[in-house]
Amino acid sequence: MQSNDARLLLHAVVPTLATGVIAVAVSAVVAGATGAIGAVVGTVLVLLVMGAGLVVLQQTSRKLPQLFQMMGLLLYTVQILLVAVFMITFKDTTLFDTKAFAFTLLGATLVWIAAQTRGHMKEKILYVNPDSADAKKAETAGSPT
Repeated sequence: MQSNDARLLLHAVVPTLATGVIAVAVSAVVAGATGAIGAVVGTVLVLLVMGAGLVVLQQTSRKLPQLFQMMGLLLYTVQILLVAVFMITFKDTTLFDTKAFAFTLLGATLVWIAAQTRGHMKEKILYVNPDSADAKKAETAGSPT
């Protein structure tokens, strides 16, 4: 993973973790221990699903850039399906408070998306490789016409 990829991942993880800590505290006050557990599960699920998605998308953009857009669409579909399967599996659970889980899942996902968007907007990404333009100029200047 390149340093700018790690930085982008870090810029998304830190605010999401902060949101998760706040959600755990609020859920513990409102719903007790089961609420806190639900908030922890929701935060961990968002971090795993969204983090894995970002890593897979970054790897795809390097190895197969022509598949980047299709992979992004497929990835979001798979992420939604994974969360849906998790929610269906634990629909009637008593291990954690499902409302605290749901609100934390929603809040952490929105914070992740906002932080990732902000990270992409602040990142300085070169759209043109300056080395290739310089090399072409050197070839043109050095060759007799």
